[in-house]
Amino acid sequence: MCGICGEVRFDGGEPSLSAVSMMMDALAPRGPDGAGIVSHGSAAFGHRRLRIIDLSEKAQQPMVDAALGLTIAFNGCIYNYPELRSELEAKGYSFFSHGDTEVILKAWHAWGEESVNRLHGMFAFVIQERDTGRIVMVRDRFGIKPLYIAETPGTLRFASSLPALVKSGNVDTSIDPVALHHYMSFHAVVPPPRTIINGVKKLPPATIRVIEPDGRQRDTVFWNPRYERNADLANLSSDEWRDRVLEQLRIAVRRRMVADVPVGVLLSGGVDSSLIVGLLAEEGQHGLMTFSVGFEEANGEKGDEFVYSDLIAERYGTDHHKIFVPSDRLMDALPGTFAAMSEPMVSYDNVGFYLLSQEVSKHIKVVQSGQGADEVFGGYHWYPPLAQSEDVVDDYARVFFDRSHARMKEHINPQWLPDHDVSRAFVVERLLAPGAASPVDAALRLDSHVMLVDDPVKRVDNMTMAWGLEARVPFLDHELVELAAQIPPEEKLKDGGKGVLKAAARLVVPSEVIDRKKGYFPVPQLKYVDGPYLDMIRDALTSQAARDRGIFQESYLNELFANPTEHITPLRGSELWQVGLLELWLQTHGI
Repeated sequence: MCGICGEVRFDGGEPSLSAVSMMMDALAPRGPDGAGIVSHGSAAFGHRRLRIIDLSEKAQQPMVDAALGLTIAFNGCIYNYPELRSELEAKGYSFFSHGDTEVILKAWHAWGEESVNRLHGMFAFVIQERDTGRIVMVRDRFGIKPLYIAETPGTLRFASSLPALVKSGNVDTSIDPVALHHYMSFHAVVPPPRTIINGVKKLPPATIRVIEPDGRQRDTVFWNPRYERNADLANLSSDEWRDRVLEQLRIAVRRRMVADVPVGVLLSGGVDSSLIVGLLAEEGQHGLMTFSVGFEEANGEKGDEFVYSDLIAERYGTDHHKIFVPSDRLMDALPGTFAAMSEPMVSYDNVGFYLLSQEVSKHIKVVQSGQGADEVFGGYHWYPPLAQSEDVVDDYARVFFDRSHARMKEHINPQWLPDHDVSRAFVVERLLAPGAASPVDAALRLDSHVMLVDDPVKRVDNMTMAWGLEARVPFLDHELVELAAQIPPEEKLKDGGKGVLKAAARLVVPSEVIDRKKGYFPVPQLKYVDGPYLDMIRDALTSQAARDRGIFQESYLNELFANPTEHITPLRGSELWQVGLLELWLQTHGI
């Protein structure tokens, strides 16, 4: 797990080592254990290292295999690298290191683009081919590992974070109106390839991009599961689906134990993280470290779920760490949280993950986390109504969108508003694409492959890596997701949502954590913006920088300032926090 960056020139010039160095400095928290730069011909790669697998200097990056003529900068973890290594050794390849980075190099040489389909894990990597002059960029199936790109005439830069590219200079930081529309519609999600600024794009998940020496590009999508029923599985009973899910989840958790350092768990006390703890216990992991975080109450809303995380920790005898965050510490942590965001993200749990990761990183370098289960197994409240939907686009937009295009005209100044509803058009294209058997299947596909990537997945990556902590997400094991995509929606919607997963969990964890009301990562002080939080946001949105930008209508901002609790989105988010967070993020990163 690391941070990667680099510059590639297509105009015959030499890549800028100073630009690469500036990006590496910005990425330092992602890789506090080492740094390196390799420059060859038209490309210079930079790397910040977090030692997880093969702790020796032999695995340092950027890694060069002179015999094969390949250089790589890699961020992530390949869980099946020992098996791939054995297969490559049988083909005659020899290895100078013991980690997963060199396995990717040899696999690319042996199998080319097909090698990516063999990788189990999370990864973003860039390879330079000496003999062809090509540059290859690859991002994992769920975009768990980020890869941002900035292009100018004759030059391409890439990095693991957007702010790193901005700090390298010569990047167009003007706001993209289409991305802003998505941000205001999808509670801050900006689907790839866009980001909130025009000069930076992101490689979409499950994509191989091959760039020729003259700059021509070709993209290949290497994974796109179908959300349809498999005729061979049509007669499976509920119990058989349950057993298949449990077995595949066992494999997913076991895969994510591979490391040369201990692996812990972020334990919220919900069914997803509790199930991970239970399965690790089944695997015989002793002295397992688990970590939970809680906040002060606000407006009568409880700010922790310690009663459930305590129950799981006691049941499995984990080495449990509870972190309670008083209001003053929460306020102090917000600037660091904004700085850690590659893109503006409005979920209140960002600061929770940020503070939790800070504490966890004092004890351990790798954790497993429960993100993705709700999107993969149908845990959100907007899925059941879609079971009877006759217009999936309207029904999805009604429960999911923060605001309609018509309403947005009352919130955003005209110069920032696209001339049509670009967010609805995006959802139409995705929901009505072939390969989904029902409205629920279509919504699960959209949420799992788009909304999940640029909200929970990005949130976990950004907040953990701010403290040099690697987070692994077993519910996004691609084989588990392929299985889930074949399961009939009715099996997922049972038991208030995630029915088939809850049935599997009953064979592992106590029923108390399964049958309780669904919980979230509660940070009530940010949901009910008041006191110093209101002052902070008002100051940002009335600053000269915000006035010069002129994104939001003054009348709308005054309504929000007057009574923040009256302006709540359909998914129970604060409109004031949403617009304030955008401005605070822009100011934090000097945009």
